[in-house]
Amino acid sequence: MVSQDFIRAGRAVFTVSNGNGVHYTYKVTYKKPSGKFRETWFVSLLTGPNKEEDFSYMGMLGDDLQVRLTRNSRFTEDTVPFRVINWFLKLVRDGKPLPEGYSAHHEGRCGRCGRTLTVPESIESGIGPECAKKMGLAA
Repeated sequence: MVSQDFIRAGRAVFTVSNGNGVHYTYKVTYKKPSGKFRETWFVSLLTGPNKEEDFSYMGMLGDDLQVRLTRNSRFTEDTVPFRVINWFLKLVRDGKPLPEGYSAHHEGRCGRCGRTLTVPESIESGIGPECAKKMGLAA
């Protein structure tokens, strides 16, 4: 399961699937605070064939782990991918499991630094051991 720590790690990429072949791949990226702007997470949706570059901006991730549309959003509140991401993030925030048949998986890279994950615990969490230590998540 994708965790809140993974989602807010800075470079999280994950896919939510309904088990019937419908899936959406999202990217959540972090921007450090600067000037009058506070730290921000931007949410994008994979919308093209290039899995590295074809992401379209959706909105900003709020403190309540819900996506907020902004004037630059390419989606509306009734767009299915927008409804799916907020539904999924609410389950994550509330610590609830996905319904039977649904799944969510990260891409096998650290959600913070983007390196390929190889340690079993890291593959499960989506955050490598070095980044987990830096984030205060390691024991």
